[in-house]
Amino acid sequence: MANQTAKEAATIKGTNPQYLVEKIIRSRIYECQFWKEECFALTAELLVDKAMQLKYIGGVYSGVVKPTPFICLLLKMLQIQPEKDIILEFIRQQEFKYVRALGAMYMRLTGTSLDCFKFLEPLLLDYRKMRRQNRDGKYELLHFDEFVDELLTQERVCDCILPRIQKRHVLEETNQLEPRTSGLDDDLDEAEEEEEEHQHKSDHHERKPSHREWDRAQRSPSPKSRRSRSPQRRRSIERDRDHHRDHDPRDRHRDRESERDRHRRDRSREKDRHRRRSRSKERKHRHDDDRHHKHKSSSSSSKRDKNTSSSKGSGSSSKKDKDGSMGVEETNKLRASLGLKPLRP
Repeated sequence: MANQTAKEAATIKGTNPQYLVEKIIRSRIYECQFWKEECFALTAELLVDKAMQLKYIGGVYSGVVKPTPFICLLLKMLQIQPEKDIILEFIRQQEFKYVRALGAMYMRLTGTSLDCFKFLEPLLLDYRKMRRQNRDGKYELLHFDEFVDELLTQERVCDCILPRIQKRHVLEETNQLEPRTSGLDDDLDEAEEEEEEHQHKSDHHERKPSHREWDRAQRSPSPKSRRSRSPQRRRSIERDRDHHRDHDPRDRHRDRESERDRHRRDRSREKDRHRRRSRSKERKHRHDDDRHHKHKSSSSSSKRDKNTSSSKGSGSSSKKDKDGSMGVEETNKLRASLGLKPLRP
C-alpha cells in the first residue's frame, strides 16, 4: 500500500502521476533500499529535507538498473503530489541547486506548456556546475542551464520520457507568451548603434580621391579648363603631381615592384642570351668536328689513290724502257746492214 498514489492526488496528462515514470524503472525503485528506508511515509515538508541532501542528479545506472536518489524522490513527489506553491519554492530558491533541479524536473513532468516556459526559462541564467550520474555509474559535469535546456528541448531526461509540450512560437502567436529576449540583444543593439554612427560620420566626411582618379583628372582636364590654364598653372600642377607621386606610398611600392620586375626581366634575358650562346658554340663545335673528320677521310683516300697511281706509272715506264731498248737494237741492226752508224742508246 506504501507504493500507491495518494487518494487526493489528481490525474496528470489523463493518467496516474506515477505512470509518468516507466514501469520497469518504477519496479526497480520500489525494490531499492533508498525507497524503502528514506522515502517511506514522507510528506511534503519532510521531502524538502531529503532533497537538500542530494549530491547529484540522474536516473538509473549499472546493468541491473539501480535507481538514483534523485529519481526516487521524483517518484515520491509524483506519489504525494505536493502543492504548486511548494514546487515554485523549490524552483525559486537559489541556495540548493539540486533542490531546484528536482523542482524543475517535476514541473516539466506535470506542468502545462505555458507553465514550463514561464517558470523554467528564467533558470537558463543559472550557470552553476552540477554532477550527473550516467548509465555506467560514472559522474559527469554539466551546467544548470544545460540541464534546463534539455528539459525544454529533449524528449528524455534522467531516464524519464517527458510529455509533449507546445512549441514556443505557437504560444507567442496566440499571445499567451511574450517573445523571448536574449541577453545578447543589448550588445547587438549597441553594435548596431555604433555602426550607424560610424556610417553617418563617414557620409558627412569628404571622400579623398584616390591617386588614379586624381591623376586621371589632371591628365584629362575639360577643354574649357585646358584653354584657361596658363603655362605657370600647368607647371604648378605638374609639380604638385610629381610631389604627390613622390609622397604616395603606393607609388613607391609600385616603383619598387616595377624595378624588381625590370631586374627579373633583365636576368631572364641574360639567361636566354647565355643559353643561345652556349647552343651556338655547341653547334659550331660539332660543325668543326664534322669538317675535320671529313678532311681526314678525304686526305687518306687521296693518299691511297696516289699510291695506286704511282705504282701503275712505274710499271708502264719500265715496260716502255724495255720496249724502247728493243727498238734501238733492231734499229742499229738495220742501220748496220745498210752501212750506217749505230744510234747511241
